[in-house]
Amino acid sequence: MSNILTEIFTTQYQSAPFTEIKEADFLPAFQELIKTSEKEIDEIVENKEEATFENVIEALAFSGEQLEIVSSIFFNLNSAETNDEIQKIAQEVSPILTEYSAKISQNEKLFEKIKKVFDEKEKYNLNEEQEMLLNETYKGFVRSGALLNEAQKEQFKNISIELSKKSLKFGENVLAETNHYFKHLTDEKDLAGIPEAILQQYREEAKERNLDGFVVTLQYPSFLPLMTYAENRELRKELALANGRKSFQNNEFDNQNLIKEIIQLKQEKAQLLGYKTYADYVLEERMAKDPAKVKTFLNELLEKAKPYAEKEIEELKSLAKADGIEDMQSYDHTFYAEKLRKQKFDIDDEELKPYFQLEKVQEAVFGLAKTLFGLEFKETSEIQKYHEEVKTYEVWEVGGQKSKVSSELKASDTQLPTSDFKAILYADYFPRKGKRAGAWMTSFKNQFRKNGENHRPHISVVCNFSKPITIGSSSDTPSLLTFQEVTTLFHEFGHALHGILANTTYPNLSGTSVKWDFVELPSQFLENYCYEPEFLKTFAKHYKTGEILPDEKIQKISDSKNFMEGYQTMRQIGFGLLDIAYHTDSEKVGDVKTFEVEETKATNLYPSNPETIMSTSFSHIFQGGYSAGYYSYKWAEVLDADAFQYFKENGIFNPEIAAKYKILLSSGGTKDPMELYKNFRGSEPKVESLLKRAFG
Repeated sequence: MSNILTEIFTTQYQSAPFTEIKEADFLPAFQELIKTSEKEIDEIVENKEEATFENVIEALAFSGEQLEIVSSIFFNLNSAETNDEIQKIAQEVSPILTEYSAKISQNEKLFEKIKKVFDEKEKYNLNEEQEMLLNETYKGFVRSGALLNEAQKEQFKNISIELSKKSLKFGENVLAETNHYFKHLTDEKDLAGIPEAILQQYREEAKERNLDGFVVTLQYPSFLPLMTYAENRELRKELALANGRKSFQNNEFDNQNLIKEIIQLKQEKAQLLGYKTYADYVLEERMAKDPAKVKTFLNELLEKAKPYAEKEIEELKSLAKADGIEDMQSYDHTFYAEKLRKQKFDIDDEELKPYFQLEKVQEAVFGLAKTLFGLEFKETSEIQKYHEEVKTYEVWEVGGQKSKVSSELKASDTQLPTSDFKAILYADYFPRKGKRAGAWMTSFKNQFRKNGENHRPHISVVCNFSKPITIGSSSDTPSLLTFQEVTTLFHEFGHALHGILANTTYPNLSGTSVKWDFVELPSQFLENYCYEPEFLKTFAKHYKTGEILPDEKIQKISDSKNFMEGYQTMRQIGFGLLDIAYHTDSEKVGDVKTFEVEETKATNLYPSNPETIMSTSFSHIFQGGYSAGYYSYKWAEVLDADAFQYFKENGIFNPEIAAKYKILLSSGGTKDPMELYKNFRGSEPKVESLLKRAFG
């Protein structure tokens, strides 16, 4: 029986045929494609010709193409449109894929050929990208156990399989806990202070559950407005406790033991490879290089930020005291921070939201990409999608050279386009039951060049914004964003540009395939534009009247950029220190709550609540790829502050600087990130740029 996933797709641009894929297709497709990929590896190993860069390193880089595509489709669905069946398949498939990867990385004959090419690389006259591929391939094999003995290789493989299973389970537990909780209210008085638009959202949620009144959930667009506006302190406390108890309730979804099992497995993996800790293993391949440097970096920021943060909290406590609250708690923070922000800057998120219609914000970010990089986005109905709410776009380079375009375009096309096709973009903006919380960028297919063709990437941006409010058959209110959500969209789109502009030869050096503490530069860089009055005026328009947001409000947004910067910095430092502690001192983790309190006490600005914890839903490090790397958000802030300062000094739309920045983005992982940055900026980034932006 044919399986659509095992063949080259015949859809437009060879995009994922979502409407034709059946869940039952995945497991047999993985099984068949693994066999196909293993045959490709066997051909490399059994080749009787002398090992060369082309027949070993390059052949390996291009192997397993369809398996990589199907893996991307499946695991992206598991994040954005999952269900019980997909989660069940994920638990079955993950160890199979891990075993397949281990089989390749521990193939002695394959590694012998790689090592031969690596040892003799001087004779191949490699260009910079080829040399990077060779170095990364060799290191990748060594770091995956190629130099271990047979018993150790088996142990390494088993650890990797267990880690893949447990990481998946961690994320499933968090999603289950998020979906399980909801607060049903029937008396509107309990929701005093909450704007009408949010109340309508809560009514819609209640209707979907066949309930009267209002329903609040732990999904971000529901939870955050309540914490920001609800005058009912007990209700804020209840929601905060529910959110903080996720996977910390000694039930079937509890993650406390999983955390200890995951960090212990990571430590065993690192020590097997000869590293002192898992953090040492990870950071060897980061710009930071070692845990000591990360801790020094975070603690230096802590020392500078803490006085500002404490001053900010004192201001909030003064407001709380005026309301009779003597013991301000963490669940009061967002409420009083919003009050202070409104008092200081006369800014109210709900007042601003009508000026930030989702479609207009998206138009603005598309327009910025056109101004800086010559990109144009054309919505299309020809690309299949995994959910009806997803929108799809073709991305073209305006004025691009009439170049040979990959045959992955329409099979019927005989005419070359006048502009260069750059990418497919999927935009998925609203929360659903099967979609994990948060926002992220991902890809369904990487960019690469092969046989004279430039295969373009398929990129996805996923967020969780408030849905349009529909009454009857028409949309009464479109999706309106808080200003924080505006910056979130720009952040993820910055990642997307990294993928869209990719222009490398090899898929494993393309787009966001860079050092992990460099990957946040493009995303955080783009957020800066949200605070520039010159740019804000182009799109901050009332969705009903078309009125431009008044100049004084725009200036207030710009002025408020660093509002609560001390607090936010302390929060990020706390996450970073906790992450590093888990991955350097795993043997000290007895009680997870006790460990978290101890490791974050220097950054805590409010009393710790014994009923809540952050670790058990810290998906970034226990499910995602930020293990021993959460510090990179602050690290990248140094880069983005320094990079944007360069634009500010020369014009935020400066075409010459934009052209240099475009080279940085398109280069992916083909060069050392510091070299890429210095080629763009002319010097290494200065931490003073961040401190100046944050604290003046």
